[in-house]
Amino acid sequence: MSAPSPLSRKAEALLERHGLSYDHLVGIRFAVNVFIATTIVWFTLKLLNVSNPIWAIASMVAASDPVLVEARRLFRSRLINVLVGCAVGLGLLLVGGHSDWTIPFALALTVLISSYVIRIKTMWRQAPITAAIVIAAGISHGSKVAGLESGLRKMAQVVFGCIVGLLVSWLMSKVWLVRPPAERAVGA
Repeated sequence: MSAPSPLSRKAEALLERHGLSYDHLVGIRFAVNVFIATTIVWFTLKLLNVSNPIWAIASMVAASDPVLVEARRLFRSRLINVLVGCAVGLGLLLVGGHSDWTIPFALALTVLISSYVIRIKTMWRQAPITAAIVIAAGISHGSKVAGLESGLRKMAQVVFGCIVGLLVSWLMSKVWLVRPPAERAVGA
């Protein structure tokens, strides 16, 4: 366990002075993480002319956590399930065409793969959500190529958001370590 930074000690002193709980401090730290990560995602994608970065922002929030171990777990779980959903969605777009049955079949297949093959329960709902996004984009664009491009762009946003969320969580854990009360008592 590393020693807390001066910023961490100041935050802990503020917590004690105002009678705030550990959960309050974690909430404040999460707000700071989300503010920093949203700023990075928003302005980076704006520079890349992405007009609607909602998938990246939602993924960044879902993969962020003030506790680094939890942020890693969320990142890994979300990324794997996004890849499963994207693979199923893209695969069925290529072979399934534009049938009305493509989305229900894809979502059911994605749930089965995610729950019986991948077996990462955290963020397991992300797999069918991603498959639906990819297939709906393909169907709404009216062509497989346009659907594939749109699906891949959305998937790239999700991956980018997850990476930014994890990196900000990691950086903030180095700058401002949030220690549970038991660890603070041992370190005192």
